[in-house]
Amino acid sequence: MNKPASCDIGLIGLAVMGENLALNIASRGYSIAVYNRTATVTDAFTAHRGKQPNVVGCHSLEDLVAAIKTPRKVMMMVKAGPAVDDLIAHLTPLLSPGDVIIDGGNTLYSDTERRTREVEASGLLYIGTGVSGGEEGALKGPSLMPGGSRAGWPLVQPIFQAISAKVGPQGDIPCCDWVGPRGAGHYVKMVHNGIEYGDMQLICEAYWLLKHGAGLSNDQLADVFNEWNKSELDSYLIEITRDIFTVRDPDTGNFMVDQILDTAGAKGTGKWMSQLALDLGSPSTLVTEAVYARCLSALKEARVRASQVLKGPDMPNRGNPSEFIEQVRQALYASKIASYAQGYVQLAAAAKEHDWQLDYGSIAMLWRGGCIIRAQFLERIAEAYRADPDLENLMLAPYFTAALAKAQQPWRHVIATAATIGIPVPVFMTALSYYDGYRHASLPANLLQAQRDYFGAHTYQRTDKAGTFHTEWLELRTPVGGAKIAAKVSR
Repeated sequence: MNKPASCDIGLIGLAVMGENLALNIASRGYSIAVYNRTATVTDAFTAHRGKQPNVVGCHSLEDLVAAIKTPRKVMMMVKAGPAVDDLIAHLTPLLSPGDVIIDGGNTLYSDTERRTREVEASGLLYIGTGVSGGEEGALKGPSLMPGGSRAGWPLVQPIFQAISAKVGPQGDIPCCDWVGPRGAGHYVKMVHNGIEYGDMQLICEAYWLLKHGAGLSNDQLADVFNEWNKSELDSYLIEITRDIFTVRDPDTGNFMVDQILDTAGAKGTGKWMSQLALDLGSPSTLVTEAVYARCLSALKEARVRASQVLKGPDMPNRGNPSEFIEQVRQALYASKIASYAQGYVQLAAAAKEHDWQLDYGSIAMLWRGGCIIRAQFLERIAEAYRADPDLENLMLAPYFTAALAKAQQPWRHVIATAATIGIPVPVFMTALSYYDGYRHASLPANLLQAQRDYFGAHTYQRTDKAGTFHTEWLELRTPVGGAKIAAKVSR
């Protein structure tokens, strides 16, 4: 051990994300003590990538704590779950009142809510921070979404904002700011990941429409996505999709994307968002359909068997119709607006449930750089919430209302075309259904409530007077049959 109590921060967990964050912190001029449960991992890091004066390797938690200046800041980059609780239990007696424990993993927000209270009860401070951007973001500048003990924020703010991605005309606006108390930071990260699920599935559906509905080659798809990245769709995911279509497999010479098995994996944050949306009664249908799409993709063997039995329409090859490409682009943008609208509605519902004061425009700026869903489009979201901090739904902001109106016909045409030729586009479809459902003052739930009251006496409210009512449907029903239905043709 060298330079005891000289380090600005400590970091536990030297997997790829932990290593890259440590290097990022060191590159900004901060000294960092690092520890991994397996000592050989620590030694390998400090002997190679981390071999520099301001990186100090430690072989025990005691050594790590002793190497950090007070008030100490210790960041955990370990697998979410019981391992975090175990680590906190070992760290707590080694730390002093006012020290900060930071969890940078993909943690379920409710665990962070609980841990914040428990750690604060021991006299320490706790921060649960979302970290987005993958290994490259961790090294060069991630999006950081910290929440937890408010008193801990000034202690970590200089380091966090130094290592985060930067945006703005001068490139000096950090993609890191305080989100809110307890589990708010991890909740915002979860919603980020859920929106990411929706974005990725929408792009996949657009790809499949252009490949099978328009007959585009991979070279043509790369050109299309390159052009789309110069439009309102300018984003990291569109950019990497363009790049993917250009890569060939060194072994076969074929396009790499065509060599990949069509079964998608998942780590669970999309499922969390969907489950929590149901708990809140928040209609986050895009992330739910995106999760289901991944589940369906995983049934590869069953789908292969079904493909020999279940029939659909022939999928025509339309060549390269530029009009259809533009229609798909507009449908993708409109669906993206609906997706983010749902995410923000769920954030607002969660904020009300947990008494968090969230700055929705600031959250959009946290996602503007460093993270997977970073996009030019987020500037528009920030502007919408700056103009109206109490905006009920993103679709009601004038810019987005106009964009959705402009996309109406192409959006509907693309989905109708997909249904006609048998191409599955579940997230495009649920995005439009959400839009149509939200814009209608009346929905058929009146009949649903009548059904619930009929079989379960669940009661209902009326349109003409206040109160709660129940009808004895069996007693009041009249015989049915023999009535003629008049045909009504409108022209």
